[in-house]
Amino acid sequence: MVSIAVLSGCTDPNEIGIDEVEVPAAPVVSLEAGATTTVTATSSTVATTVTSPAAPKWQTGSSDYLYDQQLLHTFELTISDDALAEIDGDPSKEVYVEASLTFEGETITPIGVRYKGSIGAWVGCLTGTNIFEPAGAKTCTKLSMKVKINWNDSSRTFWGVKKLQFHSMNLDPTQMHERLGYWLFREMGVPAPRATHARLNINGKYVGLYAFVEQIDGRFVNRVFDDGDGNLYKEVWPLDENGEAREQSEFQQALKTNEEDAIVTHIHTFSKELAAADKDELPGVAAKWTDIIEVMRWAVVDRAIQNDDGAMHWYCFDGCNNHNFYWYEEPASGRLHLIPWDLDNAFVNIVSDISPVTAIADDWGETRNDCLPFPYGAWRIPQRSAACDPLLGAWATFVEEHDRANTEFLNGPFSQENTQSMLDQWVDQIRDATAEAATTHSDALSVDKWNLAVANLSSALEVARNRG
Repeated sequence: MVSIAVLSGCTDPNEIGIDEVEVPAAPVVSLEAGATTTVTATSSTVATTVTSPAAPKWQTGSSDYLYDQQLLHTFELTISDDALAEIDGDPSKEVYVEASLTFEGETITPIGVRYKGSIGAWVGCLTGTNIFEPAGAKTCTKLSMKVKINWNDSSRTFWGVKKLQFHSMNLDPTQMHERLGYWLFREMGVPAPRATHARLNINGKYVGLYAFVEQIDGRFVNRVFDDGDGNLYKEVWPLDENGEAREQSEFQQALKTNEEDAIVTHIHTFSKELAAADKDELPGVAAKWTDIIEVMRWAVVDRAIQNDDGAMHWYCFDGCNNHNFYWYEEPASGRLHLIPWDLDNAFVNIVSDISPVTAIADDWGETRNDCLPFPYGAWRIPQRSAACDPLLGAWATFVEEHDRANTEFLNGPFSQENTQSMLDQWVDQIRDATAEAATTHSDALSVDKWNLAVANLSSALEVARNRG
């Protein structure tokens, strides 16, 4: 900011003794960064123009630019050798280290950076041998990473966001699962993060192509919802595995916004009403607290793309639970919105249950084995029918609403014309970056394997459409 004090009223400065001058209060002109002003003396023709330094774009730019579907951005991380060795020693610890980020010629420092992922993200990429207890040193060139812009300043943002997510796509040879899946959800009016692709360099070396996915946090809900001051919860279902109401503390522990206030009255009341309702009352409770049209749109997309590692998959290890979702709670009404997350395993099981881990046995609304856990898939991992949960079972009763949403989906974003058009655009956009990674790193996805995977994805989408 620049401040200018203006002294006016002098006809000839040489005729005035310095002791005779009475200096009036000087008006102060304050300029914001990048502003320009002209200051003119009252008794002369002197004019001065002052321009303050422009603020860097990362401080003022919109997140719309970061997630512009027409652009393939490149991000550069600079990490000290010691810090990089620390996180490479065991990425599964997900420890942040200090670094700097350069984007389009502007550098922001310090920032935090760490590797990120769940069990599947580490498979084949760590020296540890137990895939269910990942540990050990990094062995893959590319791992998912999270960048924390607000590393030492909680209010600092970068193009309007506080965190950046780079997903490795190591288990997705199409390199399209997250981008296409989230696009389909958003096109159907389901709240979902934006996703594109991005190139990532570390210490001047090209690491590879990543899925660049928007963080679900306070900035996300402010952008997506009319009133973004409500609670955001991560991976807490309204009822426990036995259909019982949860304790308030369970919802408080899941908060991702408003953690200090921790007022969870709405979702806790919803939980208690669901638990107390009989079977005939459950649809009414569900309609009171959730937007049935929006839920049906979520359901048809989720099942069409076989998002089998999301809210519909109830894994039964130590109890039966689902994961990879958020809830947003409107602050006034308490109405809840389900937000999908982590779609890297979507699309895999459309034609057949290829995945030995994620495959779901039941179609929408189906139940089996008297709602007891049963083994399924090549690895016989136990699961429970999703519709055994009172809320999911209640949603499945809205048959007409589901059928309308399905017709809208098939004739709209999921039509062959629309999905293939988007895939073709994105393939063209990332072709060179894919080829560059393949020629740079021995463990990178080959172009031939990628082309085949994209062709198989297009075929699988047609199978899903014909299934209706």
